[in-house]
Amino acid sequence: MRISVLGAGNMGGALIGGILSAGAAKPEEVWATSRTPERAADLASKFGIQATAGENASAARDAEIIVLAVKPGNVPKVVREIRDSLDETQILISLAAALPISIIEDAAACQLPVFRAMPNIPVVAGEGAIGICHNRIARPEHREIVERIFRAVGVAVWVDEDQMDAVTALSGSGPAYIYMVIEAMMAAGVKMGLSREVSLRLSEQTVLGAAKHAKESTLHPAILRDQVITPGGTTIAAIHELERHGLRSMLISAIETATHHAGRRTAALLEEIKRHES
Repeated sequence: MRISVLGAGNMGGALIGGILSAGAAKPEEVWATSRTPERAADLASKFGIQATAGENASAARDAEIIVLAVKPGNVPKVVREIRDSLDETQILISLAAALPISIIEDAAACQLPVFRAMPNIPVVAGEGAIGICHNRIARPEHREIVERIFRAVGVAVWVDEDQMDAVTALSGSGPAYIYMVIEAMMAAGVKMGLSREVSLRLSEQTVLGAAKHAKESTLHPAILRDQVITPGGTTIAAIHELERHGLRSMLISAIETATHHAGRRTAALLEEIKRHES
């Protein structure tokens, strides 16, 4: 399976690493492009793949799967650049979650399967959460290939395209919320007399362990929470304080706000693209 990652920055590089580690492709089957020769040399050295500064059209021509890892505003330009290298047998994947599939289809001027994905930053640790949607041309066999690629760096879920703003707000921005939780827990440990190092390690592992337990269990998170609580214990006292300050309401409102902002950002991006093309 020949894969070309165009604009392999941090996210594209993480995806390449996951693909190779999972055996979804061999190094000789991967071609990455970047803006600078220095970045290309780094990718080639790190992964043993072909990497070039530019040459997007050549990389696309040789690929069965083309991953667009460039900034959202640059996607139409790059797609037009590779347009003559595209055909109906290829799969096009965009990591620019803010950009609708229709814009990519118009730029490609070719009837091929197009996927729009929202990976989050934990893909660099192989633990990403990725929401994916696709156009009407995509068939089950295309979905299977794309899901296998993203499973190499985390968990992939399928959504309708009109749900991508919510995916962006929940899992795309979500790591920032969790980092704040870890930071706050660490600060609390320090306040109670623990060293910064001990407090940070305990906070990190507590979040990691709780997430892993929730993922592997078939139980609702509320049930898992209640399993930690004992009558009159420290946990219920702490939960009462969290509820009193509206922790759940704050998180729900934050994700709701981020969803609406993602929609406005997409609208602004489309306006910007329209201005540049007019």
